[in-house]
Amino acid sequence: MLNPKVALGDTLNMAFATTIVVNGHGEAIVCDTGMQTNVGKIAGMILNEETPETPIQKKLAEVGKVLGIGCLLICVVVFIIGIMKKIEPIQMFMTSVGLAVAAIPEGLPAIVTIMLSIGVTKMAKKNSIIRRLPAVETLGSSSVICSDKTGTLTQNKMQVVEWTNGTNYAAGTEVLELACMCTDTELEYQNGRVVAKGEATEVAIVNSALDHGINKEELYNRKKRVADVPFDSERKRMSTIHKLNEKYLVITKGAPDVLLEHCTRVKQNGKVSTLTGIDKESIQRKNQEMANKALRVLAVAYKEMETMPNAINSSLEEDLIFVGLIGMIDPPREGVKEAVATCKRAGIKTVMITGDHILTARAIAKELGILKEKDLSVTGEELDHISEQDLRKNIMRYSVFARVSPEHKVRIVKAFRSTGAVVAMTGDGVNDSPALKNADIGIAMGKNGTDVAKNASDMILTDDNFTTIVEAVKQGRNIFENIRKAVHFLIATNIGEIVTIFLGLVLGLKSPLLAIQLLWVNLVTDSLPAIALGLEPPEKDIMNRKPRDPKKGIFADGLWGKIFIEGTMIGMLTLFAFSLGNNLYGLQVGRTMAFVVLGLSELVHSFNLRSEDSIFKTNLLENKYLVGAFLIGVILQTIVVILPPIANLFDLTPLTNVQWLYTIGISILPIFIMELQKKANEIKFGKVVYQKQKIEVSVKLM
Repeated sequence: MLNPKVALGDTLNMAFATTIVVNGHGEAIVCDTGMQTNVGKIAGMILNEETPETPIQKKLAEVGKVLGIGCLLICVVVFIIGIMKKIEPIQMFMTSVGLAVAAIPEGLPAIVTIMLSIGVTKMAKKNSIIRRLPAVETLGSSSVICSDKTGTLTQNKMQVVEWTNGTNYAAGTEVLELACMCTDTELEYQNGRVVAKGEATEVAIVNSALDHGINKEELYNRKKRVADVPFDSERKRMSTIHKLNEKYLVITKGAPDVLLEHCTRVKQNGKVSTLTGIDKESIQRKNQEMANKALRVLAVAYKEMETMPNAINSSLEEDLIFVGLIGMIDPPREGVKEAVATCKRAGIKTVMITGDHILTARAIAKELGILKEKDLSVTGEELDHISEQDLRKNIMRYSVFARVSPEHKVRIVKAFRSTGAVVAMTGDGVNDSPALKNADIGIAMGKNGTDVAKNASDMILTDDNFTTIVEAVKQGRNIFENIRKAVHFLIATNIGEIVTIFLGLVLGLKSPLLAIQLLWVNLVTDSLPAIALGLEPPEKDIMNRKPRDPKKGIFADGLWGKIFIEGTMIGMLTLFAFSLGNNLYGLQVGRTMAFVVLGLSELVHSFNLRSEDSIFKTNLLENKYLVGAFLIGVILQTIVVILPPIANLFDLTPLTNVQWLYTIGISILPIFIMELQKKANEIKFGKVVYQKQKIEVSVKLM
């Protein structure tokens, strides 16, 4: 029976359902079946856990509620005011419906879907496949990324980085030569060079030997392999026997602490001497030094025999001559260290969750910048002794989790989410699936990931690379900013339409705009610029900003105030155009001027929303889609006015040159008004920065 207190990676003599036996033979007793197996428990966790709602879904739901309630209130208030002013109920009903049309940004759902779809297409070209559209924005709001080590942060390719000969570090390659012969790898010729194929650790040894001019096949030609004692997890070593002239050579490699107990002599500087206690201490000390650097360490020993032994078994592995230690590591992927640093600047905490040994995990995490001086690391066994309350309280202090089980991964993800963090989780195996589903966004590996992990994920990395996640975060942040700009534009312009109708009614004016005219402005001149704003390229400092607080709505940081002020501006300009035209030229000209000003001022205002900076500091042609939307909007708005059949349909009249000058002059005023507002904000912000710097200098002087 499996001990629940022991991590799966540390269990012995257990075979798990759905795993594959690649070699050997044996007998087993079934202790659990079905849902009681470990893979069954994983399936249970997947079935019982629900995928959390994404931040953008929550925010757009908030927008829908606000607009829905607002529309009802506007319709009721306007209808009541109209009845009190003794306007015909039918006319007031049509006016109320017109206001409802003006209040609801009909193009918003389509615009958001289009922006997310475009984001998905861009990310697919950069090795990220999105399985759920809202996941694009979710990744952009992530504040914690939990990443597996092997294959994601590292190359999943072992490499020999150092070795010893005897008890000393030396440049000699005898230990590599012997270790190379004691492997089961095969050599293949690919693209004109020799490469090794086989188990990762042995491949690393043979490839390192090749790099130093040692070819396994050439060694076997001179020292033919005649027998072997296969690796055994209990013995933790393997041996090969080779014909050496008239003698036989036995080579053994395995775990240093185990193999050292079977050695009686040591070879260093070309001489064999008795292995003393001091020698053993020196070897063990070097073994520990290498292990502390996250190296997987193997020891190599040999002996010569006069005759071929009768029994080929572990009895051969006695009275050995110790040759040296070999240390290897799975090196970090290129660019990962820089990606982790980018995450830090962006306010994103990177966490390593792995099944590897704690020393290996810590060393890699330190090298990549994940584990800082005051950060904590913990094993799955230690995690079992931490209460849920303490874990949630201190979870942000942990950066490395080693020797963890599927249950541990789910617990870790939930602990991070309990702090309000938006959590992204990577994984490739079946055991990662529950955590992938529990995270705000689950990221599966495309190359080495299982189908179960992919099906539980929201996003798949086709290159299994951590740097791809960081690029996806950048894209996600940009998409949210663009959605916010589109919502800002749509609602501000719609409020402008509401202000126009509502104030016109309150002031006792004839209706400045008809319902059909409002529909035209809403469906044509609103939607195209909003879509174009959704295609804005990322701003240069987007990855230097802190993650958004998921508790904040889409209208946070004073957006409602900006929308109301800008909407009032557009409404007042439209009313001014109507009053001017109505007083000078009559009702139909006044409505036509109001119609043109409303549409053109909205198109002009779209350029103001590209950035918080002055419009004159940005490249107006950088977003070609917005320029195109502006030109199309202007052409359509003009056609409706100048072509008599269409103008009659919308109850409009062609304008004279003077009337066009009035209309165009009023329409471009939003640029100058917004420039004054941005300049005022810049001066105000500059004062705040100056005061802050002054305070900091004062503190330093004190």
